[in-house]
Amino acid sequence: MSTVTYTERESATKEVLDTYGNVFTAPEYTMKDILDAIPKRCFERSLTHSMLFVLRDFFYVAVLVTLALQIPNIPSVYLRGIAWAAYTVAQGIVGTGIWVLAHECGHGAFSPYKIANDIMGWFMHSLVLVPYHSWRISHSKHHKATGNLARDMVFVPKSKERYMLSRNIQEATEEMPIVTLYWLFIQQAFGFPTYLIANVTGQKYSVSKLKLNHYIPSAPMFDEKDFWDIIISDVGIAISLTLSWLAIQNFGLFNYSMFYFIPYLWVNHWLVCITYLQHTDASLPHYDDNEWTFAKGAAATIDRDFGFIGRHFFHEIIETHVAHHYSSRMPFYHAEEATKAIRKVMGKHYKQDKTNMLVSLYRSARACQFVEGDGIKMYRNFNGIGPTSTEEVKKTR
Repeated sequence: MSTVTYTERESATKEVLDTYGNVFTAPEYTMKDILDAIPKRCFERSLTHSMLFVLRDFFYVAVLVTLALQIPNIPSVYLRGIAWAAYTVAQGIVGTGIWVLAHECGHGAFSPYKIANDIMGWFMHSLVLVPYHSWRISHSKHHKATGNLARDMVFVPKSKERYMLSRNIQEATEEMPIVTLYWLFIQQAFGFPTYLIANVTGQKYSVSKLKLNHYIPSAPMFDEKDFWDIIISDVGIAISLTLSWLAIQNFGLFNYSMFYFIPYLWVNHWLVCITYLQHTDASLPHYDDNEWTFAKGAAATIDRDFGFIGRHFFHEIIETHVAHHYSSRMPFYHAEEATKAIRKVMGKHYKQDKTNMLVSLYRSARACQFVEGDGIKMYRNFNGIGPTSTEEVKKTR
């Protein structure tokens, strides 16, 4: 059986194939088609409605802390360990929801009032050590150029050449599942802090790594007009770090770690997991600058499902992300209705996967290592995932 590469197959047929060999076609509808389909009420923002979610989430925080204060009274050391583990996971989930509400503020979806959005966003993001305005600015640029290989701001995939340079050739061509799990651990444990500090997975700039962070106004992600916003963001982080130091001095490192720091690590895990899976899937394209449009880029995302946790605690950020990319000022509590409306316009271009989130995380890491193509680029890998011969390609059609 003669084998052909994806590139040879695509060049011969003029077709674009996704990672599994399915034919991909770019959307042809316009932004007007999408926005006209969304009911006008979906764009209505309410400060009162949003604040009720804030109060609800902080009530959950208080309840969990109250319960955790009783853990030292548990006589069995093993049961205490289980109780602390359960608390940190639960508080990390609630903390992720608070992060999502701050994310709403950054988009102006929290309320019609900019000052309310910025105060609440700065407060909630600072609590979880996120520089509010700095992240808001770079995240806004991500939304303006989603899927654009030249201008997107996060989870920008490597070309095959860059991937080969960044990984040992033998490791890249003979990668084992354990290697994938190792890189996933690194991504989940350190992904968000290293993005903030060194712009990891972001665009490449011709400056030193020391200047590629979200804490200095001169970073290339920002403009001169952003100077004071970056400083205000840094003040929020400084206050939170000072409070952390005081908490350690007064309550001890163990209590600080259990009540705050380990839940904070869980928040980072969920943020990276959510955002990675929203933009990384074997079916999703990326575009060269001359091929990209906003409508195409917004469709280069995928909705997933995390059940009750996703819909209740994470404020549906996982389940309605495609609609969020078409209109980021639309509040999350209207996004499900908007999703149903835009699916009628998007048709086959709407992507949804209800596979277990952790299973999806592993599958995407295995299948989506770099992108190849001309104009429209699709994920490829060295793991043998996807058809490699003409006959096998036909079987997927």
